Amino acid sequence: MQLLLPIFTTDVTLITPSLGVAEHDGFVYYVHNGVPINTHHKDDIKSFRYITSMLIDLGRCSQSDIVRAFHVSTDSVSRAFKRYKQKPETGLFDTDKRHGVSHKLFGDRLERIQKMLDKGMSNYGIAKKENISEGSIRYALKIGKLKKNSTTN
Repeated sequence: MQLLLPIFTTDVTLITPSLGVAEHDGFVYYVHNGVPINTHHKDDIKSFRYITSMLIDLGRCSQSDIVRAFHVSTDSVSRAFKRYKQKPETGLFDTDKRHGVSHKLFGDRLERIQKMLDKGMSNYGIAKKENISEGSIRYALKIGKLKKNSTTN
């Protein structure tokens, strides 16, 4: 899914009647009752998610207020807020360690799948039999964990 980037305007945009946001010289400023309360660089998405999640948690605005003010998806705001609640200090700044790893294809399962591929079974058939996604098999083939047999028996 494509990431919807927040839209920051140079004029003060009201998120709620007492909370506003404006962009100036590449930085985004959050103001509450006219007093600056936070800032981040306009390209710093992690800080944006952290600050907006903090504002939601403090009761200064709602998730729908953030969606309306910045034109971002409801799902992205919900996910960011959930991560913020789980680990308030670091949750939104941790790197995603899952990227590029298929946790389902190790050991005996990998050997069984390779034997089925050698027999000429289709990726779809193997996936159904092993109760995994076909994409997991395609990924293992792509990175070289599995080899597709070019001849069928």
